[in-house]
Amino acid sequence: MGKLKEQTDAKIEAGRKANPDFMKGVDEIIIKAKAFQQGKNAIKIGAKAPIFELPNPQGKTISLTSLLNKGPVVITFYRGSWCPYCNLQLRALQAKLGDIHELGATLVAISPEVPDESMTENEISKMEFIVLSDQDAKVASKYGVAWEVPEFLIEHMREDRKLDLEKINNGNGTILPIPATFVLGSDGVVKWSYVNIDYRTRSEPDEIIEALKNLS
Repeated sequence: MGKLKEQTDAKIEAGRKANPDFMKGVDEIIIKAKAFQQGKNAIKIGAKAPIFELPNPQGKTISLTSLLNKGPVVITFYRGSWCPYCNLQLRALQAKLGDIHELGATLVAISPEVPDESMTENEISKMEFIVLSDQDAKVASKYGVAWEVPEFLIEHMREDRKLDLEKINNGNGTILPIPATFVLGSDGVVKWSYVNIDYRTRSEPDEIIEALKNLS
């Protein structure tokens, strides 16, 4: 398995070949979003991370406080199990999970998907890190990474992908998290982060591991 960037770049290139007009539209949206500095409100390194309590796929509430009591926490926001780039990222993180645990850290992946039977059966829920549901994107908003998805992308998801985000996210059909990862020390302070409005690019797991190593 190559670097995550190599995998996502290959996925982007395949998308350009399969649907060049759509990918051109995505490029234009990303350029505009970056011009307006989407993501500029993401919590900064050195800031105290907002505390939250969210349900896992079985409906059990998990609190950030309880996780921090065990050590550092890596929080990654992803769009949903329907997103191929998210699946690439989370598989790459799963492959490095042993290294993350060896450094005393807990990995938490958060999306707006509703914690129902479909979530308990998807591939991501079978991975060995904690998966939580932020249906209304309130936690994503607290972390400054909630994004109102442009109609162009909403239409693509609805028409081309046959995705009903309102159903998947239990009413929230327009707000998704910017793909973002935060490394928190056991004190709850953000020590490292990666935030990018371009949902096709993600942080490398090795960068996260290096950030965790730097904590000690």
